[in-house]
Amino acid sequence: MSKINIKKIGVGIVGAGLIGWKRAAAIEIAKKGKLLAVADIDFSKSKELAKKYNCEAYKDWQVLLERKDIDIIIVSVPNNFSVPVAIAALKNGKHVLCEKPLGRNSKESFEILKVTRNCEKVLKIGFNHRFHASIAKAKKFCDEGKIGKVMFIRARYGYGGRFDIEKEWRMNKNIAGGGVLLDLGVHIIDLARWFGGEPKEVYGLTKTKFWKTKVDDNAFVLMTNKNVTTSFHVSSTNWKNIFSFEVFGELGFIEIKGKGGSYGEETLTLGKRKPRYGVPDTKVLKFQRDVSWLKEWENFLNVIFNKSKINGDVFDGYKANLLVDAIYGSSNNGKIIKL
Repeated sequence: MSKINIKKIGVGIVGAGLIGWKRAAAIEIAKKGKLLAVADIDFSKSKELAKKYNCEAYKDWQVLLERKDIDIIIVSVPNNFSVPVAIAALKNGKHVLCEKPLGRNSKESFEILKVTRNCEKVLKIGFNHRFHASIAKAKKFCDEGKIGKVMFIRARYGYGGRFDIEKEWRMNKNIAGGGVLLDLGVHIIDLARWFGGEPKEVYGLTKTKFWKTKVDDNAFVLMTNKNVTTSFHVSSTNWKNIFSFEVFGELGFIEIKGKGGSYGEETLTLGKRKPRYGVPDTKVLKFQRDVSWLKEWENFLNVIFNKSKINGDVFDGYKANLLVDAIYGSSNNGKIIKL
């Protein structure tokens, strides 16, 4: 693979929805990789995206797997299709970037995990939040010990819904597998694992408070291990989009707000506890644009070309879904789940 020109490595996208468009834009901006084809069961969508980037459009995604000039498949489809498509792509000798979550549950995640054990191709999970400039900087600050030993994490992630949202696939349990916990919560779970290590106990309440659907529109969660406790709330009834991720250590804190666009300006506040306490010293960093899709694409390519370590692998996808399953189990049983 190292003999292939990174700028000309062939890419195919399965799924021409919003995320497919974001991935295509990242390829174009990076000037690394060449988008050759798009497939979507809604042929009008694949034609629209293909026209934008001057590539081939298909309705049948399996055609992309048969093309010898395509080295990478980006899987950006509804949750019930992601694992079958990713497995087929891997078995056909393609590298795969598969959007989160890795299937509808941990059982489906484990199926693809088994395939990767005997596969030489790279499978990356699309946890793009790891690559937001504010979160990447926060992780660097934590690794450098700027806020000391991490004690707890607190997060909120929500949006205000849309007209007829009940009719969308994310509100269909058979297709999505879960509600807002699996949609937004999986990002917070992944970040909590990244910053605070593996949770050993979880307690969750998943509720359907407003939308007429069989999946949760709100989830309230506590996760803990020996050192770090995480609390978070994810919601599709927040009415105003919000992203807030805070990490508190013995020496200070990091507060991330927004992630661009409708979620507001992306900022990071680094707070340092004073020796005699009182109002902490703070420094605010502002980030003007969302670079997460670009940075994740570059990380994926660098892994393929043996230039860097993967950031968000199949194990991360599997562990995140294990925790989602445990949270749903906790909510159903009203008990703390030990892992």
